[in-house]
Amino acid sequence: MPTKKKSTATQLIISIVLVVALSALGYVFRKYVDYMAVALILLLAVSTLAILFDIFSVLIAAILSALILNFFFIEPYLNYKINDTESALLFFIYIFIALVNAVLTNRLRKQESKIRDREEKENTIKIYNTLLNSLSHELKTPIATIIGTIDTLKESDTILLPDQRMELLSEIGIASNRLNTQVENLLNMSRLEAGNFQLKTDWTDINELIFIVIRKLPENNTHTVVFDPDEKLPLFKVDRGLVETVLYNLINNAVRYTPVKSTVTIFTGYTDGHLNIKVSDNGKGIPPSEADLIFNKFYRLPNSGTGGSGLGLSIAKGFIEAHHGNISVDNNKSGGAVFTISIPCEISYLKNLKNE
Repeated sequence: MPTKKKSTATQLIISIVLVVALSALGYVFRKYVDYMAVALILLLAVSTLAILFDIFSVLIAAILSALILNFFFIEPYLNYKINDTESALLFFIYIFIALVNAVLTNRLRKQESKIRDREEKENTIKIYNTLLNSLSHELKTPIATIIGTIDTLKESDTILLPDQRMELLSEIGIASNRLNTQVENLLNMSRLEAGNFQLKTDWTDINELIFIVIRKLPENNTHTVVFDPDEKLPLFKVDRGLVETVLYNLINNAVRYTPVKSTVTIFTGYTDGHLNIKVSDNGKGIPPSEADLIFNKFYRLPNSGTGGSGLGLSIAKGFIEAHHGNISVDNNKSGGAVFTISIPCEISYLKNLKNE
């Protein structure tokens, strides 16, 4: 709440001004407003201040309002002396209620703040536990594979056949790519959260970029990736590195979380000043209730198996939004999920511009 950030002096000034202003208004209309009504208005003001400000300013406002009530609104006027018991009782009840209300409200506000801080802390711990659990698998597994395979190569240098050596080297390559992907995702998420990166746009051949991404997929991939390039597609002025990361995360996710030998299809197009890319698969699809959640940081679909840090889609969304674009997910009528990217950008049909 913004008022909590105000200095003590500012809170005190606001409290005094509010009490004085309401008192002046009540004094102007004292012929039409009973002093008990003025007391209720001032008490309401003190109660409101108790919700917004620290205890010191509220106590000052409560005492000041009581003194003003006595001096200007209780007979004899312009005098702190109180002649009748009823008025004296009202005055003391008022100041008692105002002070108690200020203290209790302040305590309630502090308690609420403690509860909120505890809940935020628990949520943070939960998120980081999820992250650590994911990373413990995602980082530990490829590192263990690399170390184990290298040890095998060292110990069996004269025994292994060439095909066996190539298979072990392939395992090292796969594990290294997996490790590199996770480290890049962590670095990219740090960049997004820090907000300290700028787009480095250049003319980009999207067809060429997609083929590069496909070649980067794990060597043990058993899926069929279908991409029919549109040779009439123009060049697009985008941040090549960010778009490549987005496409890799989407395609790699489709490969990773769909059954073996599934098909992943990539479509490209250009309409109304926007680059459009779709990554579609024929897997199980996305439950409608989860569609709005899968782009959240660290979020993973239930029963999605082990592995994965839940950062890929969040990074993809951040990089597309950095282009002032949009990314969404839906389900194909025939089954499977389809991710749609739309990026507003400049175009050029002059292919030689991509090397400028």
